[in-house]
Amino acid sequence: MSTGTNSCWRTGRDGPTLDKVRAEEQAGVITRGQAVAEGISADQIRRRLRTGRWQRAFAGVYYTFSGKPTRPAVLWAALLTAGPDAVLSHQTAAELIGLIDRPEPPIHVSVPWQRHVRPIEGVWTHRRHRTPTEASARDPARTGVEDTVVDLTQAAKDVDAAVAWIARACNRRLTTPDRLRMAFSARERLRWREALTAAVADVAAGCHSVLELRYLRDVERPHGLPPGTRQRRRQDRGATTYSDVEYEPFGLVVELDGRAVHEDPGHDRLRDHVSAVRGRITLRFGWADVHRRPCVSAAAVAVLLRRAGWPSSPTRCGPKCRLPG
Repeated sequence: MSTGTNSCWRTGRDGPTLDKVRAEEQAGVITRGQAVAEGISADQIRRRLRTGRWQRAFAGVYYTFSGKPTRPAVLWAALLTAGPDAVLSHQTAAELIGLIDRPEPPIHVSVPWQRHVRPIEGVWTHRRHRTPTEASARDPARTGVEDTVVDLTQAAKDVDAAVAWIARACNRRLTTPDRLRMAFSARERLRWREALTAAVADVAAGCHSVLELRYLRDVERPHGLPPGTRQRRRQDRGATTYSDVEYEPFGLVVELDGRAVHEDPGHDRLRDHVSAVRGRITLRFGWADVHRRPCVSAAAVAVLLRRAGWPSSPTRCGPKCRLPG
């Protein structure tokens, strides 16, 4: 890993000695113990710090360069300060595996349960009973994709936020529902186990977001609507589109607004135009339609399905169902 900085090292008859190699492996970061083990005295460390050739990252951990530390250097410094067997985890691991798009403070580090780590400024330390089953071979050490997703679901503020991590990880093709199912099963203690296990199954069926999951669970299933096809791929005049939910025999498409994957504002219009050209009607629901008015939304879908030949009728989801009629 290139640090983008100039490491400081000693030169002998055999060329650069081990502290340069060590520092470069650790993005230009070295611990006091590593430096001393390589023959750098305490006086030499102080001199390098005093002259600005090195910088103090944390107590006993140094950047072996001048200038602003890179993100990899900051992560290495936090990891080395946390000590042996520490791994980057939660949002920080998510950053490294591409589950989130930008760094989110603080840095998250996980250590074995029996270890007590002194508070580290800007670092949140998690103590865990079990070492992650699939730690990455890439440096700096971090939890694997599945363990990271499970960790994030357990730190989520509510079940919807937890389910969102599952949908995002699978939507970005970082893992699969089967792998996540095994990871959840391996955790002895798990909040929202039933809901998360069901969410994994629904993601496997094609739901790509919390809103799609909500539609399936709150609109389609409880009101007895026919099962729609999720994420059907369409190719029309060189344009590839995916419909969120399609009731193909009845020429009806349901699109769900609010998904993070819609980065192009013209994406929804393109899908609607392609549907119109193919003679399909498009209903577009937002979060409020699905979360606050699921019965009303189900009624709208049912009306169009029946007009197109659906031989059945929607059912009431419960005694307080707001389904008309």
